[in-house]
Amino acid sequence: MANSSDIILSVRQIEKTYHGRRVLENVSFDVRRGEVFVIMGGSGCGKSTMLRIMAGGVPPTSGKVFFNGQDMSAVKGEAREKIRRRFGMSFQSAALLDYLTVEENVSLPIKEHTRLAANIISIMAQTKLNLVGLQGFAKFLPDELSGGMRKRAGLARAIAMDPEIVFYDEPTAGLDPVVCAVVDQLILDLTKKLQITSIVVTHNMESVFRIADRVAMLYQGRLLQVGTAEEIKNTADPVVQQFIRGNIEGPIQMS
Repeated sequence: MANSSDIILSVRQIEKTYHGRRVLENVSFDVRRGEVFVIMGGSGCGKSTMLRIMAGGVPPTSGKVFFNGQDMSAVKGEAREKIRRRFGMSFQSAALLDYLTVEENVSLPIKEHTRLAANIISIMAQTKLNLVGLQGFAKFLPDELSGGMRKRAGLARAIAMDPEIVFYDEPTAGLDPVVCAVVDQLILDLTKKLQITSIVVTHNMESVFRIADRVAMLYQGRLLQVGTAEEIKNTADPVVQQFIRGNIEGPIQMS
């Protein structure tokens, strides 16, 4: 059992409804400081919605999210924005602005939230690019990069403000197996080197068992199980087993 001081983010009884359709139902779990916490599940299970709620981008219909013990729903205005600046988000599509160079994309959050001189911002951005293996690509435009390089540029932007938590939405989607492994190793390296907490949404089973300290499995908007990667791999739950093995036969039915 983790001590309360080890918990950086707590999700309590989260529900989310869109247009009368319940996407998340009574979801509760804790994320420990410094771990790689993976949320997995099939398409439409609510995992990306859960990620956005945790990051403060989408409000839950009911329930609460606590960051370092503080109820995020009770924090308003500038105080809430200060908390959100302690989060970084790596988007599935990288979400780079095509008309800006890679360095300018990484510099955006620093320019928005600080009053640092331009040369200092440039140094900070290039430092983050070096951390993700993109030294020498600062002046490239996004469409001059490969898919894996764009993912890494998006990750450099996510860590630009030295966040405590980085949220990853399907970080290896659309990448070939070798580049997937590179991105997975980068997530592990950054988590350790920067002493951050990484929360990753994915349905890539190879990635799950390569990077996860602990895993949460969502199914039809409900939390089925939370455990270490080894506990999830050896679970007796038939839904979890079918999902991680990719079996056609089982309780998960294709609609």
